[in-house]
Amino acid sequence: MSATTRITVTLPTEQVAELKKLTDNVSGYVAEAVARQIRHQLLGDDLRRHQDEHGTFTDKELSEAHARIFGSAEPKGAASAA
Repeated sequence: MSATTRITVTLPTEQVAELKKLTDNVSGYVAEAVARQIRHQLLGDDLRRHQDEHGTFTDKELSEAHARIFGSAEPKGAASAA
């Protein structure tokens, strides 16, 4: 188990009430949410750095990335030619 540090966090009362409905392990839930947000921030930083060095992603690159992530080249909500 990794080391932990105890901190105090202030949240709106309504959020705490909803959080307690979702989990008995508030610390674990918050730790997962923070880890997810950190990964999101780091990925965004990496993508911006890549574009600064190599230019903006092309529509083809974005489509290929979408297909690799979601298994389809067509973005969700796009009209199909049926």
